[in-house]
Amino acid sequence: MSIVKINAITVPADSGDELARRFAARAGAVDGVPGFEGFELLQPTDGRNVWLVVTRWADEESFEAWKNSASFGHGHGRPVGTEGAAQTGGGPEARDAEAGDAGRQRPVGVSAELWSFEPADLGE
Repeated sequence: MSIVKINAITVPADSGDELARRFAARAGAVDGVPGFEGFELLQPTDGRNVWLVVTRWADEESFEAWKNSASFGHGHGRPVGTEGAAQTGGGPEARDAEAGDAGRQRPVGVSAELWSFEPADLGE
């Protein structure tokens, strides 16, 4: 059964467009990862400042393997295995300044929270 990971990213009110631009610049970067099934970036329409990065994976192991990969570390501005790297869950809102690379862009998100779900069995 598939699993769903949702990264809830809080951004300043005027930064949503920049978040979307950064995700667009990395479009397709996860497509070839084993177990990856899909991605959506959801922007709020009700005045909230929390954007949702929704990814679907074949299983928890596939997500964990990606989270511990060099690709994840590169996309999040962190070396592989860095403490807390998974909290950003998938995207260019990374804490680049924490990685010590002054040439990288500053993060767009002010916080992020990773949520985990699986489809409910409706008995069908």
